[in-house]
Formats: sequence, structure tokens, C-alpha cells
Amino acid sequence: MAINFQYNKTSLQQLEKQLKVRERALPTIKSKESALRMEVTRTKEEVQRLASQLENEIRGYEHMTMLWNEFSPELIRVRDVSLSTRKIAGVVIPVLGDIDFEITPYSLFNSPSWFTDGLELLKGLARTGIEAGFAAMKLELLEHARKKTTQKVNLFEKVQIPGYRDAIRKVKRYMEDEQSLSKASQKIMRANQEKRRLKEEEIAV
Repeated sequence: MAINFQYNKTSLQQLEKQLKVRERALPTIKSKESALRMEVTRTKEEVQRLASQLENEIRGYEHMTMLWNEFSPELIRVRDVSLSTRKIAGVVIPVLGDIDFEITPYSLFNSPSWFTDGLELLKGLARTGIEAGFAAMKLELLEHARKKTTQKVNLFEKVQIPGYRDAIRKVKRYMEDEQSLSKASQKIMRANQEKRRLKEEEIAV
């Protein structure tokens, strides 16, 4: 990234100000990145756990395949899922709340005796499925935020801070050289004036 600057005091002050802003912000951004990295790791574990749990639950119901043929899918549906939000290292993340199921009334006398247990099994399966999908979505959001934060850390640490330091060094060196030249010029002028004065005195004598 090219840093625009001029070889003067005003530009030097601006460069020093921008450098200070980035040097002060860097520890905070690094801390945010670290917190997001930890949360990503935790959420990955949660996603794997829920995916494994869902797989085990589905496998556990395989022996009931014949019974499910008697079951009507219209008996149960997800009516509502409540959501809230919380901040993790400054990133707004949705939080899964209650899952509300709607059960269509059915006759206890005319339906197989296992229907009630079957509904509870389906509720559990649906809940695990929703939690697994939700955890995967949360992981995606966290990964995106973590990548952006890492990019910002790298931009500050590897590009902008060294760039501003280099620009400040160049401006200071230029100004020092200019000052040295100015002093040298003044010395030469004084020496010339002294010579001229001495000559004038000689002529006068």
C-alpha cells in the first residue's frame, strides 16, 4: 500500500498521528482475533458433535422404518423458532432459543399406541437437526469475521505500520539533510561576508 506524504513538518505530523492510531489499535484487533479464533474452534466442535448426534439418532430409528409407514407427516410441524443475539468479540451472533412445535390433533383410540412416543422422537430429531444447522450458520459467520479480523491485523502489522514508519524516517532524513544544507549555506555566506569585509578593510588602508 502506497502511503502519500510530502517532505514537510505538517505531513510528518500527519504520518506520526496515523502511525499512533494503528499502533494503539493493533493490540485490540489482535485480542479480537484471538477471541474469534477460540470461538471458531469451540463452534467447530459443537457442529461436529451435533452432526454426529443427528447421525446416531437417525441410525437409532432405522429399526422403526416399517412403523413410520403408518405415521402421517402432517401430524407435526415446526411452528416457530425463537432467536436472540449476543456479541462475541464485537461480532453479533444469533442465538437459538425455544423451538415451538405444532401437533395436529389425532385420535388416541384409532391411532397406534406408539404415535405419542413417535411424536416425541420426531421432536428430538427435529431439534437436533435445527441445532446442527444453526451451529453451522454460526460457524460461517464467525469464520467470516475471523478472516476479516486476521486480514486487518496483517494489514496493520505487515503493511501500514512499517509503511508509516518508513515514510516518517524518509521525511525526517530529508528535513535533517535540508537543515544541514541550510546551516552549511549560512556558514559559506558568513565566510564570504567575512572575506569581503577583510578585502574592504585592506582597500581602505
